[in-house]
Amino acid sequence: MAAPGAMGPARVIDGAAAAREIQARLKERVSALGRLNVRPALAAVLVGDDPASRIYLRNKARACAESGVHSEVHELPADCAQPRLQATLEKLNADPGVSGIIVQLPLPRHLDAAAVATTISPSKDVDGLSWHNLGALMAGHPLFEPCTPRGVMALLDRAAVEIDGRRAVVIGRSTIVGKPMALMLMARGATVTMCHSRTRDLAAHTLRADILVAAAGRAGLVTGDMVQPGAAVIDVGINRLASGKLAGDVDFASVRAVAAYITPVPGGVGPMTIAMVIANTVLAAERNLPSRLA
Repeated sequence: MAAPGAMGPARVIDGAAAAREIQARLKERVSALGRLNVRPALAAVLVGDDPASRIYLRNKARACAESGVHSEVHELPADCAQPRLQATLEKLNADPGVSGIIVQLPLPRHLDAAAVATTISPSKDVDGLSWHNLGALMAGHPLFEPCTPRGVMALLDRAAVEIDGRRAVVIGRSTIVGKPMALMLMARGATVTMCHSRTRDLAAHTLRADILVAAAGRAGLVTGDMVQPGAAVIDVGINRLASGKLAGDVDFASVRAVAAYITPVPGGVGPMTIAMVIANTVLAAERNLPSRLA
């Protein structure tokens, strides 16, 4: 990591390239499983017909195919009742051919997302978002780490960013990214500050960050004058502008002039999230080997 006071332009951390490297290594593990007549399989449940969700699932399916992992999508109508969704998940829980299960978010408002999270078997919760897995993460013994934060940690490691003893700021307190991100950074020795929509004087916190993770869902929220020179800035935000273009939570141009490391949008954290879903699916298949071979 650059020394305090170092100026940009920041090195761009290529998440797409990192994801390809991870998938290549996963392919070797999938081949080893294949020699044991085991093929990792990821089952995705889609409720409704959200175009963004379909694009995301299509990208996951392509990445799975490249890694040798089987993928399938179970589609339910937008007006699907809770019992039908729960029954679908229970059926997938019981299917020995399914290694991992994900439910594409967001769900329609009439559905209870908390009940969904508790229905997926912890051993197949490759998103790492069930209460069991989040509790295990809190205790320091995660079964599956949530995919987006895990991808962020991998990008920091790829750039050789020092984490132990550094000051980290996470903007956003969601269960999917913000909260587990803070836990994972703390587990690696960082001193973490969490900021959110009610944080006063956000810049006062971000200017002290050696590592800044922006996951607030607000386009261009973080600007160059809010970033400590030499910081590593990870942009988790994916926002659709009126023009149709994608933008992150970080103003890329102004922040790159100050930071030491920065991730782009698109092509940064997004591909890593998908890679980590596949990695967790392969891990689930490997963990299930004793029962499969008994």
